[in-house]
Amino acid sequence: MSYQISKLANGIKVVYIPHPGPVCHCGLVINAGTRDETAAQHGLAHFVEHTIFKGTARRSAWQILNRLDGVGGELNAYTTKEETAVHASFLREHFDRAVDLIADMVFNSTFPTKEIDKEREVVIDEIGSYNDNPSELIFDDFEDRAFAGGPLGHNILGTPESVAAFSSADALAFSQSNHLASQMAFAVCGDLGWDKVLKSAEKWLGSHAERSGTTRRARQEGFEHFEQTIAKETAQCHILLGSKAPDCRSDDRLAMSVISNLLGGPCMNSRLSVALRERNGIAYNVETNYTSFDDTGLFSIYFGTDSNNLPRSLKVVNRELDKLCQSPLKPTQFAKLMRQYTAQLMMSADDGEGLMLGAARAAIVYDEAATLEEMKSYLLDVVTTEDILRVARLTLAPDALSSLTYM
Repeated sequence: MSYQISKLANGIKVVYIPHPGPVCHCGLVINAGTRDETAAQHGLAHFVEHTIFKGTARRSAWQILNRLDGVGGELNAYTTKEETAVHASFLREHFDRAVDLIADMVFNSTFPTKEIDKEREVVIDEIGSYNDNPSELIFDDFEDRAFAGGPLGHNILGTPESVAAFSSADALAFSQSNHLASQMAFAVCGDLGWDKVLKSAEKWLGSHAERSGTTRRARQEGFEHFEQTIAKETAQCHILLGSKAPDCRSDDRLAMSVISNLLGGPCMNSRLSVALRERNGIAYNVETNYTSFDDTGLFSIYFGTDSNNLPRSLKVVNRELDKLCQSPLKPTQFAKLMRQYTAQLMMSADDGEGLMLGAARAAIVYDEAATLEEMKSYLLDVVTTEDILRVARLTLAPDALSSLTYM
């Protein structure tokens, strides 16, 4: 299975992923997120993502809501620190309907004041709900401290105070300045054919002129090391350990991804899951995450445990990290690790939506989109046991790790 990629005259990259079946997925990913906000705009990228659903020059909020839902499809969006995405899942015969709708929302939103006022309360409620969930909040609190003072060092949702101040004009100005065609990728996963995909993309997306905004992005300088405990009224302790990690263009990003999978990936046999849960029974949920940004990265380990088990849990975790930093994996260990990791990669082919969004991100960052088979071959060719040892020593050593604890 090969991917096809092209670029429209206005700069939007188009990627097609052939995938059998009647269900298709498509999405427009924009290289603009919360790190592109000014100090006075914290939360505005996410607010714009919400409010592009509230009306365009052609459609009311009700018409947007029903355009795909009315034929059994799904329309959604999300915001991260570096991107905004609007995406849809639908039956094959409704492809043009989906592309037209997404293009209309991104390029023609009017941000009507009456709808903005209602959605503002929705976002403030979302912030409250998020703050009530310590297992999610701890990730943002950690990043706020680790990237303090930089563009990555603030919450995606903003604060109730910042959101309350946003106006229709603010949303429109942010969209016009940051949602640029040259910083977009449109990806499609389904059984449609390249000619159909390209024709529809040119019709619905290619007609929009490039906006005269800026693509200049402030760099994230530094990573603050800290150890902090915050008193929370929670039933268990929540612990996050984290360190600076390779950025999205670093050759070390692949080894870092493999390390993250080895320590706390989705399989129950990950080293930290086995050590904390299976052998000692002192944690229910343990996970690792690796996020690579434009100019830096973040590796983290999260787990929850009873306060009485906290010292023991940290000892167990540090022992596992130390083992990985002491000596290279044995050939049999490395072969098993890579077999498991690449198998997980290939199994992700069943997730058409994930394939589509991943291809769009790759088109923006790398100007290409590799198939899963190509990615598997590349991983097996370039990642070595020496790479894993070297990157582990850079990111997992005690002096590299910061910690945040809720208890």
